[in-house]
Order: sequence, then structure tokens, then C-alpha cells
Amino acid sequence: MNEMARVEPAGELVRVRTADGICRITLANPPANALSMPAMAALQGALDAARDDEAVRVVVIAGEGKVFCAGHDLKEMTAHRKDADAGRDWFERTFATCSRLMQSIPAHPKPVIAEVDGIATAAGCQLVAACDLAIASDRARFGVNGIDVGLFCHTPAVALSRNVSRKHAMDMLLTGDLIDAETAETYGLVGQVVPHAELTRFVTERAQLVAAKSPLAVRLGKQSFYRQAGLELADAYDVASRAIVENMLAHDAEEGISAFFGKRRPQWSDR
Repeated sequence: MNEMARVEPAGELVRVRTADGICRITLANPPANALSMPAMAALQGALDAARDDEAVRVVVIAGEGKVFCAGHDLKEMTAHRKDADAGRDWFERTFATCSRLMQSIPAHPKPVIAEVDGIATAAGCQLVAACDLAIASDRARFGVNGIDVGLFCHTPAVALSRNVSRKHAMDMLLTGDLIDAETAETYGLVGQVVPHAELTRFVTERAQLVAAKSPLAVRLGKQSFYRQAGLELADAYDVASRAIVENMLAHDAEEGISAFFGKRRPQWSDR
């Protein structure tokens, strides 16, 4: 692709850079990169913009500094305990906003990759679990440690329990212990672990590999993957069968198969 990089303003809390079909969204509020309400709004806005940008094939979410994301902004939330309702309205809006954000990632038409080079805790760990792919450096650490301050990580548990076994999820949720990157890979929370110095290069190469595929096939595949994942076996096959028929009827499938037999590079048209 080799298109010129496009840097877009997205507020002070995230940075967005798009080049060669890859939209790189960086949480840029160190040291914690906390998911305050403004930060969640900025991240949601960047994801929504990438969804509607035809030049974007893959999204990467990274964090600036030694912390990928430490979760919700506890100072922000604590300040609202002084509200007339003791913070109930603010807490409800905060977690509704977070739930929408986390659900928008698997619902996003483009693959979303978490690039984790540091600590990801609570809702930050939830963010990693919500992404389609997650690649970590060997210095990354993960935890759902709300229990240490009297808060069970109820909402992070949703994404976490859909990535790792229930026993591993409950161990993390009940103890608050941090796990290292290698353990996270064993649990299934991340897909690969690479040396810190190689992380961005490795993630970029993986993103480029995905970006080179048919965008229509990727979009249909991601959609059907999540639709079938929670279904009974027969229903899952029904969803997958209908999806692959539509995929087979698409121009990109015809082009891809023709290119395979012709031993040439396919020319995708996203239709």
C-alpha cells in the first residue's frame, strides 16, 4: 500500500495515526492511561472514525509509557461520591459508556489488535480481552485487581471469561494477582509474546498481513465468528454456512480463487 501516513487529532487523551491501511490508536495519558469518561469518549470516537474510513483495514490499540491501561479513573469516580446521589448516576453512566466501548470492538468491521507493552489492569485488561487479537511484550503484566480495593471486577469479568477458562478467570478476579505475559499467553488472554524491543515491528507486520487480505472476507469472517461463538453447535453451523455462501458469491472470492489457480496476486475490490 505504502500510502503517506495520516496523523489525526483525537484530543489530548489518544493519538491516531493511519498509514498503509493500519490505524494506530495510542492511549496517551500516562502514567496510567486511565479510562476516564473523556478518555473513553476519545477512544470511542477514534474507533468509530476508523470504522467509517475506507482506507483503514486494521486497527491497533497501544498505550504510551510503561502502563498500557490501568482501568477506570478512580480519582474521577471518587470525586462523584460527593454528588447528591452519592455518585450513582455517574457510576451508571461510566459503566454504560465502558460497556458500549468494549462491545464496539468485537462489533467493529475491522480487526482490532491490542499491542500491550506494560501493565494492563482492571478495565485495561478488559480492553485487551475485548480486542480480536492481542500481542504482548515480555514485560507486559495483566490483572483484574479491583478486589484489592473492595471492588470485584464485574464488567472486566465479561470479556475475561470469554478469553480464558473459568478457573483461570476466577483465580485472577478473586486474588487480584498480576500474571506475566507468558502466563497470559498460556491462559489465552494474548496470542503471542515477543521481546519488548520487537513488539511494534511484530505487531505492524501482523497487521500488514491482515490488511493485505480481502477486506470483505475479513469483515464477513469477523462478524460470523462472534455470531456463532455463543451458539449451540447446530445453530453455529447454520450461521457459518450462511456466511460462507455469501462469501462464495462475492467478487473477492471469485477473484481470489482465480488468482490462486492463475498463480498471481489477487486484486481485491471489497465486494
